[in-house]
Amino acid sequence: MRYVIIGGDAAGMSAAMQIVRQDQEAKVTTLEMGVIYSYAQCGLPYLVGGIVDSSDSLIARDVETFRNKYGIDARVNHEVKHVDTEHKRVSGDDFEVEYDKLLIATGASPIMPPWDGSDLKGIHTIKTIQDTEALLADLTEDVRHVVVIGGGYIGLEMVENLVEISKQVTLVQRGSQLATIFDEDLAEKIHDEAKSHGVELRLNESVKGFKGENYVSHVVTDKGNIKADVVIVATGVKPNTSFLQDTGIHLHPNGAIKVNHFMETNIEDIYAAGDCATQYHRVKKRDDYIPLGTHANKQGRIAGLVMVGKPKPFQGVVGTSILKFFNLTLARTGLSSREIEKQGYPYQTVTIDSRDIAGYYPTPEQMTIRLCYHTETEQLLGGQIIGKAGVDKRIDVLATALFHEMRIGELEDLDLAYAPPYNGVWDPIQQTARRR
Repeated sequence: MRYVIIGGDAAGMSAAMQIVRQDQEAKVTTLEMGVIYSYAQCGLPYLVGGIVDSSDSLIARDVETFRNKYGIDARVNHEVKHVDTEHKRVSGDDFEVEYDKLLIATGASPIMPPWDGSDLKGIHTIKTIQDTEALLADLTEDVRHVVVIGGGYIGLEMVENLVEISKQVTLVQRGSQLATIFDEDLAEKIHDEAKSHGVELRLNESVKGFKGENYVSHVVTDKGNIKADVVIVATGVKPNTSFLQDTGIHLHPNGAIKVNHFMETNIEDIYAAGDCATQYHRVKKRDDYIPLGTHANKQGRIAGLVMVGKPKPFQGVVGTSILKFFNLTLARTGLSSREIEKQGYPYQTVTIDSRDIAGYYPTPEQMTIRLCYHTETEQLLGGQIIGKAGVDKRIDVLATALFHEMRIGELEDLDLAYAPPYNGVWDPIQQTARRR
């Protein structure tokens, strides 16, 4: 059986490893457009901040390991430009490979809006190790002013790590709040945290272009010019699927490949997984697009199992994410108020300020918790938590509750761990549920 995988990162190589483990006779070919396999994209901002000391630390397995230890024909600098679904082959500028089963795991690429001057040197996007190394080469000691455009995951993480290396940072966001996955009033805590670390926030400001002689010197917005020695554009990503336009493979309106619970596309023997594919959202009850490494690894593993005839369904996502931003941890799962309103569900929210541990134990930290629930059924719809400590374990409890479609009142009945150094006798999420 000839298995071909397009893409050599999380989803692609998770699938490849399942195939070689389950099918000893498998012939697996992986086609990666770059030169680096299986690396931790989520660690790239911390490479900039010096918390991760080397890009080599972010590589889980190098290409030689896949070739020599696992017998995978792992190719580099192989960009697939066409898929022939009738004759079952893929091709690029100077190669062609036939397949029996094909997995598309091409990921996503940063969006660079068509702004004037975007080709100037010193303007960067962050998605690969090469991207990050190019940015680091520009972040010399002479560089003082860095402008980050976009207040999502990558933008916030880059801001923190740039401050860590003593850069003066301006963050430009065209909307009224950073981190739009949170409710607007909770986002004020994020704004305050940014300002307390010397970050200049430019909200409700739209970028129009860039100025400079060969190298960027200013970001041009609808409100004026912002001095910039280096610029980082973090305005989102788009699925790498443009090469599939003439294949008949069904795509989501945003370009992601539509897949079912078994990672199958509408074309027989073609599968997709990771940031180029859709994910089923268990709360919304429909396909969504939430490109995260956790989803990519799970979807890739399932795709590999399905391809070798050991089907296991992907159970979907509930929209869980977590982010460190200076001294705060920002976490959410399920739906925000804004998303619930789009879904049209009747809902209520309950919000409290609580402590991560027993109040009498030394150094308790405050956290703000918001739960959203269905007014008629009391089914939990989402949770948001912002605080300095203990946020991560609470969000995982809420994610588990959402996965199992629990009602908000059932949170009170959970048997959660308690000892004064770790919790109060009533966990903060149980305290919140009791206030409904």
